[in-house]
Amino acid sequence: MLKKKGSLDYYLILATVAVLFIISAICIYGMFSFKLGRVHQLAPAAKLVYMNRMNSVTAPFIIALIVLLGICVPKRLLSERWLGRFAAALAMTAGAASLWLGVKAGLVVVLVASLQLQLVVLVLAAGGSQSLHFERSGYWVRLGSSLMHLGIILFVLDLFFYQYQLLHLILFWVTTGAVVLGMIFCFYAQSVIAVIRRIRHDAR
Repeated sequence: MLKKKGSLDYYLILATVAVLFIISAICIYGMFSFKLGRVHQLAPAAKLVYMNRMNSVTAPFIIALIVLLGICVPKRLLSERWLGRFAAALAMTAGAASLWLGVKAGLVVVLVASLQLQLVVLVLAAGGSQSLHFERSGYWVRLGSSLMHLGIILFVLDLFFYQYQLLHLILFWVTTGAVVLGMIFCFYAQSVIAVIRRIRHDAR
């Protein structure tokens, strides 16, 4: 059952969907403008200007998505009281890393912390733990939600390491698999249950 309007969960869902929609729209626009503008035929300096301009447009929304992930992921594990403490500690750690090593390092700190927590959430969800805080009930829905969040975190993390080809490919395919499986489990939970029951029945 979805949380009612006015709850923290409700606004986090709306904000996450809005940010992902905007990022998707920017990516689609970028693909068409790159093709129609024949950017690939321009001089290297002009290509760099185009890429920097698109990155500057996308960057605020990527940062917003990272912040939302830094809130959404620990919320699965922690009560609101401990969530505030964790958020404060994470913000101070990310701020220190940003001052010492740059903003990129601070964002990576948030992503890595979110990734570690999300892996814990995924393991607990796969084990059927009832201590997790989800908007909806049901084993497969919770497992699917955990996989989709993992995919989103890896997708954003991949943006920081795309220049490393092997790592980029690994992150890309793990992200794709996690998101696709997560969507199947979330949106077709009853069908998944029916298939598993049929397999068990045929195995007897």
